[in-house]
Amino acid sequence: MSHKNSNNMKKIIITFILLISSQAFSQVSIGKSEVEKGGLLDFGNDNLGIILPAVKELPKNPTSGTFLFDTEDKKVKVYYEYTNQNNEEKEEWLELSDEGSLEIQQGKNGAGENIDVTTKRVLNTTVEEGDGVIIGDIDANGNAPSGATGILVLEAIDKALILPKIEDPHLTIKSPTAGTMVFDTKSKSLAVFDGKVWNYWK
Repeated sequence: MSHKNSNNMKKIIITFILLISSQAFSQVSIGKSEVEKGGLLDFGNDNLGIILPAVKELPKNPTSGTFLFDTEDKKVKVYYEYTNQNNEEKEEWLELSDEGSLEIQQGKNGAGENIDVTTKRVLNTTVEEGDGVIIGDIDANGNAPSGATGILVLEAIDKALILPKIEDPHLTIKSPTAGTMVFDTKSKSLAVFDGKVWNYWK
């Protein structure tokens, strides 16, 4: 076999492995054995939420659907694009919480004693140098077909993120940290914790 044919064969094998890998890992479960129907990323029932990235500066070219905890104003935010009443294309950061805190919050236990009711958010001060992780569909170069970038990119045309499902997270999650996000099964709403209180969105 010539050197040229050998290289072509290697490219074919690598492409085949990438295609199989992208299909095999197109659904991921954490804390459970199976992903619910229609789920790209799904979580078990461990009374734990997703902790959003805490950033000091908002990303310069965010992708619609980017969630984060802004440490400057201590708010949970999502970036989204929409069409306004005048049929104009707009994009902006939507605040999902009031001003929260990165510090430990105190409360009382059943005996009236002071206890820590939140966990201090320890910030990562290193600069991210990697390309992040893509779960779902990838192109031949290993990138998200939409061009989206981030620490974790979920890319699929027919699947979605299934948030951790927790009933009454304000009662159930012990010592949450700023930027925690779950789906409240009781109120049927998105719940985000800003470091002080839970904020609910329907």
